[in-house]
Amino acid sequence: MLPASLFRFSRPDGRRRSGLWLLTLLLLALAFTGCARQERPQTRNNGSAGSLSPLYSRLPERSEEQRPLLAHSSTPQSELSIAVGQSQSLRLQGEFQKSGLALGAPIFIRIFKESHELELWVQRGERYYLFRKYPIAYFSGGLGPKLEEGDQQAPEGFYAVSPQHMNPWSNFHLAFNVGYPNQYDLEHNASGGLIMIHGKRESIGCFAMTDRIIEEIYTIADRALNAGQPAFHLHIFPFRMTPANLQRHAHSPHFAFWRNILHGYTLFELTHVPPLVTVQNRHYAFSPGRAGRNALAPPANMVSIGHDLQVLP
Repeated sequence: MLPASLFRFSRPDGRRRSGLWLLTLLLLALAFTGCARQERPQTRNNGSAGSLSPLYSRLPERSEEQRPLLAHSSTPQSELSIAVGQSQSLRLQGEFQKSGLALGAPIFIRIFKESHELELWVQRGERYYLFRKYPIAYFSGGLGPKLEEGDQQAPEGFYAVSPQHMNPWSNFHLAFNVGYPNQYDLEHNASGGLIMIHGKRESIGCFAMTDRIIEEIYTIADRALNAGQPAFHLHIFPFRMTPANLQRHAHSPHFAFWRNILHGYTLFELTHVPPLVTVQNRHYAFSPGRAGRNALAPPANMVSIGHDLQVLP
């Protein structure tokens, strides 16, 4: 036990006074030190794994891990994603039925930067049908692909989202990884990563939606992946790839890249089936796609959610 003399001090007039306030300050200092040790480093988000804001960096609790909280779920689940799925599913089932579609059928997503639109397509029979267009609340950067870590640019190209890309623990409400970088990006030495579609209306390098909209998109994607779709296509374009739009941007340094991705855009417009995408001689190559749950295998370079990952949007 510490001697009481440590908690007294002499005033200028020589009188002694209890130093309980000093003990209080000491305890507060110790408590502050303990909290500070638990803080994560403050970093700035630029859409890459090494420099994300703490707002992006919530990891699942140890008790959650990647253990699905729903029976037979192939996607990671949190209490939030379960609650959102339950609240959204009944309404979505009715809306899907009115459109002649089924909640849980394979899906396909297209993004157009210039018009701030996200399209969600759903398979019926041998084709995909547009279910809904959603406004994108915000994305940073301009038209053109993401080239390097820190450029604050959202990517363009052809990506795939598998169950391991879903993040129900996101500090931006709910999120899923678009799959950047893909093989094309890697062959062009593009850097950065952890590019997400998420809520909260703000972001740098990602595509931000309102919380209400991301809840709907996330639920539809989660149901499709858990119903057996191993991964869904996600195509990101600068604008709708019409001749007029291409002509407007004929002097862009990205024009050759856009002429390349035009072929994938056109194939879908003609068939309403996402094309099969490969990379040949450092260019995208396309062939007609096929409908079905197994039309797309999960990519080899997927980003998984786990405790070995230091930060997650």
